[in-house]
Amino acid sequence: MLSKTHPTKLYIILPLDRFPSAVHFSSLAHTQKPSNLPVPLTKEAFTTLLQSCSSSQNQLKQIHGLLLTTGISIKNSLITHLLTNLTLLGEMSYVRQLFDEMHKPRIFLWNTLIKGYVKSELHTEAASVYRQMHLLSVRPDRFTYPFVVKACAELPQLWAGGAVHAHVIKYGLEFVSMVRTELMIMYMRFGELDWADFLFGSMVEQDLVAWNALIAACVQNGLASKALGLFRQMSVVGMKPDAVTTVSALSACGQLGCLEIGEEIYGMARKEGVDCNIIVENTRLDMYVKCGSIDMARPLFNKMPQRNLVSWSTMILGYATNGESEQALTLFSRMQKEGVQPNYVTYLGVIAACGHAGLVNEGWAYFSQMAQSGDNNIQPRKEHYACMVDLLGRAGYLEEAYSFIKSMPIEPDAGVWGALLGACSIHQDVKLGQHVADLLFEVAPDTASYHVLMSNMYAAAGRWDFVDKVRWRMRKNGVKKVAGYSAVEFNHESHVFYGGDRSHPESPYIYEKLEVLLNQIKSLGYMPKTSSVFHDVETEEKEITIKTHSEKLAIAFGIIKITPGYPIRENTQAHASLCGLDAARASLGLELPSYEVKSFDVSHTNN
Repeated sequence: MLSKTHPTKLYIILPLDRFPSAVHFSSLAHTQKPSNLPVPLTKEAFTTLLQSCSSSQNQLKQIHGLLLTTGISIKNSLITHLLTNLTLLGEMSYVRQLFDEMHKPRIFLWNTLIKGYVKSELHTEAASVYRQMHLLSVRPDRFTYPFVVKACAELPQLWAGGAVHAHVIKYGLEFVSMVRTELMIMYMRFGELDWADFLFGSMVEQDLVAWNALIAACVQNGLASKALGLFRQMSVVGMKPDAVTTVSALSACGQLGCLEIGEEIYGMARKEGVDCNIIVENTRLDMYVKCGSIDMARPLFNKMPQRNLVSWSTMILGYATNGESEQALTLFSRMQKEGVQPNYVTYLGVIAACGHAGLVNEGWAYFSQMAQSGDNNIQPRKEHYACMVDLLGRAGYLEEAYSFIKSMPIEPDAGVWGALLGACSIHQDVKLGQHVADLLFEVAPDTASYHVLMSNMYAAAGRWDFVDKVRWRMRKNGVKKVAGYSAVEFNHESHVFYGGDRSHPESPYIYEKLEVLLNQIKSLGYMPKTSSVFHDVETEEKEITIKTHSEKLAIAFGIIKITPGYPIRENTQAHASLCGLDAARASLGLELPSYEVKSFDVSHTNN
């Protein structure tokens, strides 16, 4: 507490047992004997206070009040200390008021403010501060640009980042490692791979931080093959990986479905003495479930010396996405019994499990728990609404799903409407599907898969005039369908196939084996579904289109190459056609019991 023992001198009494638990004014004229010695209210005393209260917003604000009332606030060093502490606590609105009241803030404070906005994910505000700084002719330093570039990477367009890059060059900071690394990541985020490669290749020193940043950026932006290529390149140049590198490489393997390569990378990491901490083990667990290898994920999870929330959520989501809904819900119950608090990711797996099992009432119950929890870490997000729409849609409750979307407290995005369009496609509700598609084409006009899904729905209903309209709209807007592909891992390589693909060196053998397999499954009653294939080609051509589907080519290759008794790990990406693949796959499994066909759609498992 403060004491005034002289009309012109202020003192502060610092409690020795709990310093400082509270600060308030009082007059020592009416006090008997203070329990602590009075300390002059000086800059040094305030510095001590600021250090002691650095984790409490309320106490820091009280200290600010004291600074203002005592007149010591004119000392910028104390305000700098206060502003830095509040920035670390994320109190950015208060920080901005402090900053705006300062007289000619130093570059350190500009940097601190920009960094605080970026840490609080207020990227537009961070870019705005940099613009203000530039207009006031405040000269940036090497610590300004890493966070400015990081902010620009999160903006919707690249032009701001390009302008900042020009400033970096102007001030001669383009070869500062931190700045160059962030520029590289920014260009990667916007798909400018040539720029990212140039910045990395022309670095003065390609240290481990730069390698890790580039590999991680590739993985985060769906360039898993490039990430693995860089990982191999690291080994060639003699750069040893660490735990961060290992996590990125295993994540890339999970995206590609390359289980064998992932196991090789993990074994190499252990051999190199890499710290395979819980983050590495969780990533390995995630790789297993994304590769459809629940039989490998389960023992890893059970044997983990320590498990955190990520471990539990990954395993629950893994069970759900691999069709083991009962196991997912059982594990969720076990998790709660062991006192581990779930988060929004955990509930995503739980609701997905209910959707796959057709447990509509249970799904509603879990969703209600989230909505009524009052915990921001559990409150439903757009992904949960999309999952609930998928659950209702799978069960055939299309009108209920539509009403659910209309009652959402947040604006539905393309993922939510896309889930309903998918359900309309399954149940052939063309009327509702058309309405949903119109909304989707406004929200996500450049997403080809929604156009293709609607086109296929019209085709299956025989409404070819509408099919032509959808295709005309795609051509008019420059929307191009992304070619779907399937891949099989063999001999530590991923063999990729596209529909009708004959580029593989073993294509003659693949097509010969495929013909044999198709004849076998036709004898079991399988008939190719041609209703959604182009209406302007003959039936025979339609069947050829379907039978040379990339997924069938991948399975045929796997049967030729992979030893009986070993699983064929086949993954698909970006398929929106409806051509009876489930029936074909099931028939293949019945006819060839010595093979285990593990198929998974990486476009779903990576969400």
